Amino acid sequence: MSAKELILATSRYAQEDRKKSWRLLITGLILMVLAYAGAILPLPLALRIVCSILAGLIVVRVFIMYHDYLHKSILQRSPVAEFIFKLFGWFILAPMSIWRRSHDHHHAHNSKLYTSSIGSYPIVTKEDFLKASKKERFVYLMVRHPLTIAFGYFFAFLFGMTIRSLVNGGKKHIDSLYAMIFHYAIGAAIWISFGWVSFLLGFLLPAMISSAMGAYLFYAQHNFPEAQFSTKEEWDFAFAALKSSSYMKMNKLMHWFTGNIGYHHIHHINSKIPFYRLPEVYHNIKELQNPGITKLTPGEIIKCFRLKVWDPETRRLVGMKEIRKAAAARA
Repeated sequence: MSAKELILATSRYAQEDRKKSWRLLITGLILMVLAYAGAILPLPLALRIVCSILAGLIVVRVFIMYHDYLHKSILQRSPVAEFIFKLFGWFILAPMSIWRRSHDHHHAHNSKLYTSSIGSYPIVTKEDFLKASKKERFVYLMVRHPLTIAFGYFFAFLFGMTIRSLVNGGKKHIDSLYAMIFHYAIGAAIWISFGWVSFLLGFLLPAMISSAMGAYLFYAQHNFPEAQFSTKEEWDFAFAALKSSSYMKMNKLMHWFTGNIGYHHIHHINSKIPFYRLPEVYHNIKELQNPGITKLTPGEIIKCFRLKVWDPETRRLVGMKEIRKAAAARA
């Protein structure tokens, strides 16, 4: 298929099953509340730790539903859904205004050199990295550092999504202020009512897990060994979706927790496809069955984290080893 034909072929899947959307959202919210309750209440410690981890993972699933709602693929024209998702966006420190603005930009500029870093991780060429000042290199590498991603709760969500958007956007992103008040009011209520252990297990740890998971998924889906990047002049929407967005292989349980976002190349071809229909598209359209692949295994995670800059000569992402060689050659 041509790019246009491929996009048109996916359009028949961009239809939600309204009852299914509600059923999945309600069950997701119920499971999330139960997991949080198990982490907060004075149950055996081992059970509370398990519930805390489950709460963090289920938040990722519900976040995908929130993400789809803002892509207008599910539950549109519903005041109830609008209310639920607004509160959820505040709860996870990703309020609607900044998430919609940054994420829509990401979809419109995915893998485009120099303009793709809004709503995504920055990427520069090897040559421009070598020309940058020490401070610019430090900031660039810090943003892409594994610890920055692991502590995405602080860097990506608290600072990037809320504090930074509020400082830079003012009234335009006033919901970032509401999000911080709402989020930490819940944390304070848990601490006051149930103690610091409940705060750690029933508030902070799930937030850390979900944020780290979300930050890494977002990183690896566009920073994997086969990913391709283009200049503004060369950029093509379909090519960016298929060659710059990965299919992340997972077992069925992890696909469930991550709301099928592993089928990321399909999501970028057509963001109006509901998350629960992405596997159907993958299995029915053969042109979508050969994307760049990554996995949630230690080896694959290390491979992705080693990638630092784009090398136009070899047309691949390269790491510090190649950067040092290029620096030595220049010297």
